[in-house]
Amino acid sequence: MFQDLLPLALWVVDADGRLVQWSLAARDLLGHTPEQLVGQDAKRVLVPEENRELADRLVRTVRSGAAVVARLPVRHRDGSVVDMEMWHCPIADARGRTGVLAIAAETSAVERMRDALAALEGLFTQSPIGLAMLGPDLRFLRVNEALSRIDGVPVAEHAGRRVTEIAPGAGALESVMRQVLDRGEAVVDFRYVSGAADPQRMRTWSCSYAPLLGGAGQRVGVIASLIDITEGQRAHLEAERARRRLALLAEAGTQMGSTLDLTRTAQEVVRVLVPRLADSADVQLLEEAMAPDETAASAHGVVRRAAAAFTDPDAPADHLAVGMTMQVPPGSVYEQVMTAGRAMNLYLGDIGPLIPTPGAERLREYLYARVGAARLVPLVARGTVLGAVVVTRTRGREPFDEQDTLLIDELVARAALNIDNARMYSRERDAALTLQRSLMNTALPTVSGLELTGRYLPAGDQEVGGDWFDAIALSDDRTALVIGDVMGHGIHAAAVMGQLRTAVRTLARRDTAPGQVLRSLDAAVADLGDNEMATCLYAVHDPVTGHCLIARAGHPPPVIADERGTVAFLDGPAGPPLGVGRQDREVQRVFLPPHSLLVTYTDGLIETRGTDLDQGMRRLAEALRHPGHPLEEICDDLLAHVMPQVADDDVAVLLARALPR
Repeated sequence: MFQDLLPLALWVVDADGRLVQWSLAARDLLGHTPEQLVGQDAKRVLVPEENRELADRLVRTVRSGAAVVARLPVRHRDGSVVDMEMWHCPIADARGRTGVLAIAAETSAVERMRDALAALEGLFTQSPIGLAMLGPDLRFLRVNEALSRIDGVPVAEHAGRRVTEIAPGAGALESVMRQVLDRGEAVVDFRYVSGAADPQRMRTWSCSYAPLLGGAGQRVGVIASLIDITEGQRAHLEAERARRRLALLAEAGTQMGSTLDLTRTAQEVVRVLVPRLADSADVQLLEEAMAPDETAASAHGVVRRAAAAFTDPDAPADHLAVGMTMQVPPGSVYEQVMTAGRAMNLYLGDIGPLIPTPGAERLREYLYARVGAARLVPLVARGTVLGAVVVTRTRGREPFDEQDTLLIDELVARAALNIDNARMYSRERDAALTLQRSLMNTALPTVSGLELTGRYLPAGDQEVGGDWFDAIALSDDRTALVIGDVMGHGIHAAAVMGQLRTAVRTLARRDTAPGQVLRSLDAAVADLGDNEMATCLYAVHDPVTGHCLIARAGHPPPVIADERGTVAFLDGPAGPPLGVGRQDREVQRVFLPPHSLLVTYTDGLIETRGTDLDQGMRRLAEALRHPGHPLEEICDDLLAHVMPQVADDDVAVLLARALPR
């Protein structure tokens, strides 16, 4: 009946000025349907041009925190203007910003009403939002049915009671209202959680409060609105968790597997997991999966801790040291996880199986006292079990939920692949280094007229290539000096290097001329395939004349430093590398005076990505200013001061000093 006397329109405008709610009463009064208006600019659709300045002032007042009653013409759908009495109060929009809740009645209808309280009661009955009006003592004066449904207390039983009497434990809400009353400033979107003790009944509310002003502007109470945002909050939290999970996966993609070093890869795994997903992470690798084939049998069932991180300072570090090994007992949880290749969750009473070996009572006591949940995840890559990762959370943290376990398993699966890549690369590197050492005998012979020394260095700990050097005693006291560089790295490059070294030795002992040696090597490299390529320098020194015959195939120029410290790079074309076609190479004759140095090297000594080649050549020349120093010392200085700090390629150097006759 009251609705017939005074129809009340309700609409909500967000902080951007767009309509987000339009009631049926508003449709009846102004002709616009919710479908037509929701999402539209409220001022453009509803406010006549001549009244927009007034509307802007009202909005600014409401956003400052005050509830305002004002008369404002509103445009009807048919184009006419309807004078309306409107009540504006602040309300939080979906993004937590201050919007406007407008309740309006046609002015002509209001003027027919003698009792303003009836209008207020109509407002409360129309609102789908929980509304309340409280006096200066913060006791309820009015509440609507929506608020009654929220707190489960009939409307009539609210009058004269405090918030804490209706909802025990809601003291925080009363404190906020006291602040609004004392300061005269609205509080918008204060989040309050009820039923926290029971997750199934827990609700989240967006509460907004504004001072209620009397005719003279004095604060006579508080107007309150409550909106249930539980579902929206849950959706927001789930979206935020999903965003964090995606961010962590993206970060893991850049952090894990950044190198092919097994230890660093294991360390990267625990850095990703701790502390965001877990309070500890322990990477344990099976020795038989990591060890060479000939030693794997003796390491069956043994795991070694490759990396670990524990946020709890009370964790017994002596039992958790990286490098420790332990035998996995048959039938244990560890064995089950690694045999089946499936992850497993452990809780409170199951913590004991986290300790696969006896004699660690202190660790067992710590785990029982501090750990609330754990997950054991096997490291499986390409069908091979490499070990397991153990992650735990302390009792003060929630156990792993389904999303946590999915994310942990995904990260461990990625880690397994990275660890397996590092494992296979390490094995290949070791095999390549072994092959190279077996094929390249770095022990140089004692020859006539020359003092010799040489070095080979792989590119850091990760790369083995096809660089090599050699010296071969020839007839008539002559000496062949050889240095070369096979393109590529690994076992294949080392094997090609071995073939070229053998071919050079065979050709040299047949007294083949330098130019013909390179032509024969070019054919040999071409026979290996279209993608094979190498550089080489071949020189023959005659101690009788002091001359050297030097031929190059794409190789960097050698350096000659006389006993006065004058340094010169050999002029002349380097020629094409080996393997690009049968072409004649220029043979140069140079004189090597007594006490002078002939320095040959591969390009890894002077060249690296992103640097100027000329800089490397200048560093090499500067390092040869004192050719009279012992040959071994000169060689060490070259590698220490000329070679780039971060080497991209392996390096070979061969130094020859001419001896006086």
